Order: sequence, then C-alpha cells, then structure tokens
Amino acid sequence: MKISKDLEIAIKASLVAGRKIIEIYNSDDFDVSEKSDNSPLTIADKESHKIIVDFLSKTGHPILSEEGSEIDYKKRKSWDTFWLVDPIDGTKEFIKKNGEFTVNIALIENHKTILGVVYAPALKVLYFAEENFGSFKVNNVSSFECINEGKTQNIKESSYPDIYTMVVSKSHMNHETEYYVSEIKNSEGEIELKSFGSSLKICKVADGEAHCYPRFGPTMEWDTAAAHAVAKYAGCRLIDSKSKKELLYNKENLLNPFFLVLSN
Repeated sequence: MKISKDLEIAIKASLVAGRKIIEIYNSDDFDVSEKSDNSPLTIADKESHKIIVDFLSKTGHPILSEEGSEIDYKKRKSWDTFWLVDPIDGTKEFIKKNGEFTVNIALIENHKTILGVVYAPALKVLYFAEENFGSFKVNNVSSFECINEGKTQNIKESSYPDIYTMVVSKSHMNHETEYYVSEIKNSEGEIELKSFGSSLKICKVADGEAHCYPRFGPTMEWDTAAAHAVAKYAGCRLIDSKSKKELLYNKENLLNPFFLVLSN
C-alpha cells in the first residue's frame, strides 16, 4: 500500500507513542493531576506528546497539541497547514483501564481535516485516512509493517447493521442526547445504542458499526479532527448540529460546536 510521507510519519508517531502509553498503562503509575479545566492529565499524556512532536517536527508543519495548546491565535491564524494532535483522547478511559482511549493525529489544511490517524493502543486497532486516498482500519497492529500484511480493511466498503444503531458517550450522556435519541426512535422504530470512549465513537460510524453519533456536549478541535478525517474519507459526514455544515478547524476559539456524525 503506497501512502504519503506525511501519513507514514503520523502512523509511525502514533504507534511509538502508543507503545509508551501502554508501558505506563501497565505500570499503574499514572501520576494523575488536574488541568485548569479540571480534566485529568497523566504522565502518559506528557510522554505521548513528546514522542509525537519529535516525529511530526520532521515534516516542517507547525504543531498544535492539546498539551501545547497555549499557542496564541495571532500566531496560528496564519497557518495554512498544521498538525492537530491529542496525545491521549479519553484520559478518563485510560485511568479507568477500559482500553477505550486513542492517540489522535490530524493534518489540517485551510481549516479542513485532510489526514487523520486514530490509534487505540490497548485494543491494537489503527484507523488512518487521507484525502484522495480513503479510510482504512487495521486490527491487531503490532508495527507499521502490518499495513502491508493483508490486514488492512477499506472501511468505505463497510456494510451497516439492519437495525438503526447509534453511538453514545460513556461519560457524557445528557438531556439533549436523550431527546435526539428519542427523535430517532420515533422515525426509525427499533434502534440499538452502543457506548464507546474517546474518538472511537466517530470511527465506529466510519467503519459501519453504527449509523449515527450525536454529540451535544463540549469537545475541542483535537478531540475530533483525526477521526473526522477517518469518517469523511469513508463517505460519512461530521457536521455542526445546527448549521449542518462540516466542522472547521483552527478557529480563534478551539471549542467545537455540538455535532452529528452521520453514515450518509
């Protein structure tokens, strides 16, 4: 499989960061602290950030990471192309040790996501996507070489369940989401709900396990950009729940609007 240099570097960065994360995950020495927004931060977030930045700096593109998000808008607003990174998405899942956390690496060009890598190291599942290339999934990943060993699945070819299936957040079920679920139930009849952590929720729509993921709660740009690319190039849509327009990146305020991920 012939992939671009940027995508190759992003995949390798995610795999190396993932190995470090799992080393810490298995040690039980998380060194948990709280950030200014009361969200958890572990030593694994910090180590993953360092590894990813080391890899991505070779490309020459600037980097905006959750763990380096203090970059002023006056500086980054002139960026046409840049990396957008979440070293560990789903730190709560990491601390709970349920395995549903991911490394997210996206390449943004002119406010749109054009490349994405989502790696779940505890589950050994890798998603990657790029504009004009497609979206792919690899199970049982152990190294970069797995991509060319016949394990790679083109998820645009995925088939969806007969029963309308929705993904909901394990940590952020609220009244708005419950109302949306009830509306879908009224229109679709029988539905099935599935819960996942981190950006895996978006990927589950992309790979055919669910038809929809509504998110009526706060997320940041680095939470969605990588999985957005996976969904987008698998033929799905990630849209603002109000305007119905595709989410954009590198806004002055990095908070996302509420959004929907739809299979068509």
